[in-house]
Amino acid sequence: MTASSSAYQNLHQLFIEGQWVAGESDRVNTDINPYDGETLLEIQQATRAQLDQAYQAALAAQKSWGKSLPQGRAELMMRVVQVLDSRAEEIISWIIRESGSTRLKATIELMSAKGIVLEAASFPSRMQGEILPSIFPGQSSRVYRAPLGVIGVISPWNFPFHLSMRSVAPALATGNTVVLKPASDTPVSGGTLLAAIFEEAGAPAGTMNVVVGAGSEIGDAFVEHEIPRFISFTGSTPVGQGIGRIATGGKSIKRVALELGGNAPIVVLDDADIEDAAAGAVAGRFLHQGQICMSTNRAIVDEKVHDQFVAAVEKRVKALKWGNPDLMENVIGPIINEKQLADVQGRIERALKDGAREIVGGEAEGNVLPPHVLVDVDPEWSIAKDETFGPVLPIIKARDEAHALELANATEFGLSSCVYTRDLERGVRFARGIEAGMTHVNNMSVGDQPNAPFGGEKNSGLGRFNGNWILEEFTRTHWITVQEDGVAQYPL
Repeated sequence: MTASSSAYQNLHQLFIEGQWVAGESDRVNTDINPYDGETLLEIQQATRAQLDQAYQAALAAQKSWGKSLPQGRAELMMRVVQVLDSRAEEIISWIIRESGSTRLKATIELMSAKGIVLEAASFPSRMQGEILPSIFPGQSSRVYRAPLGVIGVISPWNFPFHLSMRSVAPALATGNTVVLKPASDTPVSGGTLLAAIFEEAGAPAGTMNVVVGAGSEIGDAFVEHEIPRFISFTGSTPVGQGIGRIATGGKSIKRVALELGGNAPIVVLDDADIEDAAAGAVAGRFLHQGQICMSTNRAIVDEKVHDQFVAAVEKRVKALKWGNPDLMENVIGPIINEKQLADVQGRIERALKDGAREIVGGEAEGNVLPPHVLVDVDPEWSIAKDETFGPVLPIIKARDEAHALELANATEFGLSSCVYTRDLERGVRFARGIEAGMTHVNNMSVGDQPNAPFGGEKNSGLGRFNGNWILEEFTRTHWITVQEDGVAQYPL
C-alpha cells in the first residue's frame, strides 16, 4: 500500500480517472461547519462534461476490473480497512466538522463503514453461479453471476461516510466501478475523502470517481446518462421518486436502489419494561439530533403505561447534554443548516398550535436545537404523520395492542420500527404485523448490520442494502445452456 498523504490535501477537488482535478463549473460549493459557521473549504463544482468524463473513465476501467481475480478485489477491501484504522481520527474529525455529528455518532459511523468494507471483502468469493437440471437430454443448464458495470451513487448528508461506503465498497468488491456524487452539505466526508482513501489503498485509476455538483446542474444528467447500469440513491422520498422516474423512464432503463424517508414508530405495549423502552426511545430519537432515516419519529404507548413512560422519557431527556459536537459528553449537536433548523422549528410550532403539550424543550443556540418532547399528540396531526428530521419526540396514546398496530401502520412510510414487550413471541407477532422493512423487538429503531437486509416498504424505498441482498442488487445473472451431447430438440 502506497502512502498518499498528499491526496488528503486535494479534498477540495474532483477525482476522475485517478486524478485530482478542479471543477469547471461557475458554481462553488462552500463547505460550512454547521456548529460554528466556519468555512471548511470551497470546491469548484463539476460540469456535465466532467460528469461524462467520470462515467467514461469508470466504463473504461470496468472492462479490466470486472475481470480481475476475486482475491485482488478482496485484498483492496482489506487495504481500505487498514486505511480506515490508520486515519480514524482524521475521518471522525471530518464527519464531526462537516455534518455536525457528535463525536459519539461519528465514531459509530466510522465503525459501521468499516463493517461494510469487511463484509464486502467476502463478496468476490460469494459471486457464485449454479448448475441447474435441464429438461432436455444432453444439455447443461448454467447460471453465471457477473458485475453489472458502472454504478452511480448519490449519497446523503446525515451519515455521509457510512452511506457512501455502503454502496461504494460492495460495488467495487463485485467488479463494478463507481461514480459517486455526495450531498452538497457533505462533499468531503461523503465524497472526496472516500476517493482519497481508495487511492491510498491502491484502487486502480477510474474504478472510483467523485464528482461534486449542484443537483440543478448535473443531478438529472447523473441519472439519465447512458453509462450507469444502476443508480443507488439515499435521501428524501420526493427526490427519490423523481430519480426512479428518470432511471426507468428514459432510453436507458436502469436498476435502482432507493433508500428514502421514514416515520419509525416505537410501540410500547402494556407489559413492556418501561425504563428499557424509555432508554430505547431516547437513543432512537435523539442520536444525531434525530437526523436519521431510521430515527424514532413517534412513540405509540398503551394507555395503561402511558404516564409511566412519559415520566421516564422526560427524566432521561432532561439529562441529555447538547452543544459542541466535538465534546464526547454532548449527545446532541447542530442541525445540518439554517434551512433545516427552520423546518424543524416550524413543525414544533405547528404541533403546539394543534394542541400538543411540550414537557421538554428550549430555544436554539445557533444551529443547535435542544431536545423536545411533546405529549397529548393526536395521530392525525402533521407531527405524527410526517417525518421530522430533528430532535423532537411526539408521544401518542394507544387504547390497546390492536390500536397501537393500527397507529404504527398509519403512515405512507415503512422503513424501520420497534416494539417493546416482556413477551418475546408477542413482540414477534406484533412486529410481523408492522408494514416495514425492519422491526426490532426490545431494541431501538436505529439499527444497521452489514450482513442484514436494510431497506423499506411503501414510500420508504425500493431494494435492499447489505449482505447477500446488496450482492444480488449489484450483480447480474446470466443463464447459459450448452448442448453437450446429442442433437438439440426443436419444435419445428
